[in-house]
Amino acid sequence: MPSQKELTDPTSSTRSVRTVPLVDVNLITYNHEKFVSQAIESVLEQKTSFAYRLIIGDDCSTDSTQSIITSYAQQYPERIQLMIASEHRGMDNKDRVGLEVLRLSTAKYIALLDGDDYWTDPNKLQRQVDFLESFTGCSLCFHNAEMFYDDGSQPPKRLRPQDQKEISTVEDILAGTVPLPCTVLFRNDLLVLPDEFYKVTNADWMMWALLADRGHVGYINEVMAAYRMHPQGIWSRLTPTQRLKEHIDTYKTINEHLKFRHNGLIVDRIAALKEQHARWCLDQYYELVKNGEIRMALRSLMEATHSAPLEVLHPRRLAAVLKNGLVGALRKNSAQS
Repeated sequence: MPSQKELTDPTSSTRSVRTVPLVDVNLITYNHEKFVSQAIESVLEQKTSFAYRLIIGDDCSTDSTQSIITSYAQQYPERIQLMIASEHRGMDNKDRVGLEVLRLSTAKYIALLDGDDYWTDPNKLQRQVDFLESFTGCSLCFHNAEMFYDDGSQPPKRLRPQDQKEISTVEDILAGTVPLPCTVLFRNDLLVLPDEFYKVTNADWMMWALLADRGHVGYINEVMAAYRMHPQGIWSRLTPTQRLKEHIDTYKTINEHLKFRHNGLIVDRIAALKEQHARWCLDQYYELVKNGEIRMALRSLMEATHSAPLEVLHPRRLAAVLKNGLVGALRKNSAQS
């Protein structure tokens, strides 16, 4: 049985994996004590004709996540390798745990999984490897997933449409076909991360664009993963305004790295994101006015105008904005008098 040092030291723990893996599964955890066992079990239940390794990277969890993953590593020393950070690194760091685990991955193929998601099909890895072995022109492949709310507040739904193309291009990725990390398998030798990569927070999206620039993107029309929505999720914690900024920053970084070959498409997508955000801000404005919160409503209106002026200044919409603002102001004055 390996010691704790062997489990957390990448150079020594690698020796515990006795067979050269064809796939390295990167599983990243941070305070996932409620979920991580389900994620690990879904990997260990994979039925394959090849060897695979599970590399778990923990970002210095403060709950019982580390004891859970250490227990699994002790139980399966030939299949699991640990990388436990001594301090929390977060997402805005070139040394973030996910990237360090990626650097430890030496297999031909890499699969990703967050500690709060899990796979639902024991044949997932086999099917994806078979796909990429058959379609050598593809740099990665992905499949459908079911998004579900951990609190049951909304019904689950499939994330990809029924008519999703079997083969996509980098243009499709830039236009919005962005696979979830838990659904992707990609060729390790084709992934080259430029310096610009470390500027973005939603790094997985940029990874898919970089890979799609070097090969096509394959799709398997089956639900083989579950994507969990909960308040502690990284993306869930962001406000709509923060999400907009992250999307735009990523688009600009991708555009620069691809030497502006898809500039027209990216400019159009950024404009569409700003218009969508402006409409959301206007909806907030109307709701706040209705509740008599005029000052907060004006902030939402200013943000909408900043994001996409034409969305606000369109004659019909501007008339509605002015009418709702006036009615709200009169209602508030009436209530105060």
